[in-house]
Amino acid sequence: MGHRHARLDLRTQKNRSWEESMSRVILTLVAFVALLLGPASVAAAAEGSAGAVYTLTNTTANAVIVYDRSASGALAWSGTFPTGGSGGPLGSQGAVVISDDGRWLYAVDAGSNDVAVFEITKDGLTWSDRIASGGTQPVSVTASHDLVYVVNAASSNIAGFRSNDGKLSPIAGSIRTFAGSGAAQIQFSPSGRALVVTEKTTSTLDVFIVGKDDAAGPATSYASSGTTPFGFAFGRHDDLVVSEAAGAAPLSAASSYELSKDGTLTAVSRSVPTTQAAACWVAVTKDGRYAFTANAASDSISAFSVDKDGALTLVFAQAAHSTGAHTTDMALTENSRYLYANDGGTHMISAFRVGADGSLTRLPGVTTPVGASGLTAQ
Repeated sequence: MGHRHARLDLRTQKNRSWEESMSRVILTLVAFVALLLGPASVAAAAEGSAGAVYTLTNTTANAVIVYDRSASGALAWSGTFPTGGSGGPLGSQGAVVISDDGRWLYAVDAGSNDVAVFEITKDGLTWSDRIASGGTQPVSVTASHDLVYVVNAASSNIAGFRSNDGKLSPIAGSIRTFAGSGAAQIQFSPSGRALVVTEKTTSTLDVFIVGKDDAAGPATSYASSGTTPFGFAFGRHDDLVVSEAAGAAPLSAASSYELSKDGTLTAVSRSVPTTQAAACWVAVTKDGRYAFTANAASDSISAFSVDKDGALTLVFAQAAHSTGAHTTDMALTENSRYLYANDGGTHMISAFRVGADGSLTRLPGVTTPVGASGLTAQ
């Protein structure tokens, strides 16, 4: 009987020893992962994914990089998914976008003149299609329901496609040219009835009405309120906020416009100064109350309040600032709780919590490859 108890005690000691060894191994692995990925990535992985943030490598072999987003806003690298095309010069907003239903992701291949389509899944992305963009150097893409339009900067034209279960087909008669050059963005209005394009070099805004056959009509051009209109975003109804890169501070500004049902564009606030330099990218909160501009030459983000009529008031000239950031794109989550900025100068995505007053609280960010461009978020 004594021998039996002795054997049981020995087994118990061995089990405890094995459990302690495994605990040490697990702790070592956790520490290694924390060192490798950084605290923000580990936090995101531990909390589980509440959404995702997407950017493009914009390399010769172009690819979409996916970062899982936790409920607290932390990001963790999830995967890299080749588009099958080539990256190229962008200088634009909207190089990668998500469909209205959150199921599809569209990305431009500026170097190979095509548009790639991915299905968004719980495991990241699944490649679905790639099609010629209908022009040269596609820099921005937009989607509304089953319609997808792209603007081609080098050929100064837009082209439309129908999306059917992740497959794109060209829309007859949808290719429309515009007189200027240096297109920076294309986007559907919230109603889906119109498309707006910004032209940097000619300081022009173009409006295209989408017909019943889904083809865009000819461009109606409007002079920008300020110099070098770049990125823009829609807020309440069909009001939009447009950045004006202009140049050195304090020339950089933002303007707001009202887009009527017939496509008429009317200025509401003209060139409200950011007091910063090179305001290029714009994000507007879901409720339309705040607009943010990314000021590349000032390494900063400015915040504006937007009233019910679309008028702008600068509330924070530098809601965020990071030396050397050279912020080159921005994206808000669907609930507008978090704002992400692609900082080309420091090769990272910066993360911020958006306050009720439009203020930004910095959160840990994640590193990106050199040259990463375009940004969208869920």
